[in-house]
Amino acid sequence: MTTGRLVAIWRHPLKGHGREALEAVDLVPEAALPFDRHWAVLQKGAAEAGKAGREWIRCINFMRGAKAPTLQAMEARLSFEGDVPFLSLTHPERPPIRFNPDDAADAARFLDWVRPLYPADRPGPTRIIALPGRGNTDSPFPSIAIHAMASLRALSEHAGRPLSPLRFRGNLWLEGLAPWEEFDLVGKRIRIGGAELVVEEPIGRCRATTADPETGRIDFDTLALLERLQGGERNFGVYARVVAPGPIRKGDEMEVLG
Repeated sequence: MTTGRLVAIWRHPLKGHGREALEAVDLVPEAALPFDRHWAVLQKGAAEAGKAGREWIRCINFMRGAKAPTLQAMEARLSFEGDVPFLSLTHPERPPIRFNPDDAADAARFLDWVRPLYPADRPGPTRIIALPGRGNTDSPFPSIAIHAMASLRALSEHAGRPLSPLRFRGNLWLEGLAPWEEFDLVGKRIRIGGAELVVEEPIGRCRATTADPETGRIDFDTLALLERLQGGERNFGVYARVVAPGPIRKGDEMEVLG
């Protein structure tokens, strides 16, 4: 039974530092969306720094929008010259930059570029790390974040203002579900396009969602609203795990398999 349609695909190549829209992508089991959160910016004094780049570590070790809301206004584009990756980033308060995140000199140039966007009273960045395939996801498993447009509209109605989907840094956005119906998918297997996923758990939201993704300025208390609507919970969207590989494309149908 078809229950939804994929209307947007987003990835975030450098965790917490920009997003880019995609038309299509191939999903692989036990991996994040390709090059989503592939890189991350390690925070100075991170408790798990010794593990960074070798295994998954908690998001508190990284620079991200929850600590620096202005990062929410960043846009990204990932490109390749042969096998060499290049990230192009833009932000309303900084000139555009293009760099290779795997090159030490280029990474240092990026850190100089982004440092003014971090709060002066917080520990700063130290280096860029990569976790290929697995991705530096917020969840302790390689997840793909799925959201429902109907839930966003419902949240916006309660907020009394339109809320951008970019606040929530999701990967896949579905049309056709009822408001909050994505939570009913937890524990179920779904098919989107040629790929199959198991929905694992709701996504608990953080302070990053309080910032306007156009300006990076905190402008609405999404967390308080979610708590009021959910009896103290702050959930929006669900995490899923890819269990069968395949291509997905905007416009693909989403089907619940059981």
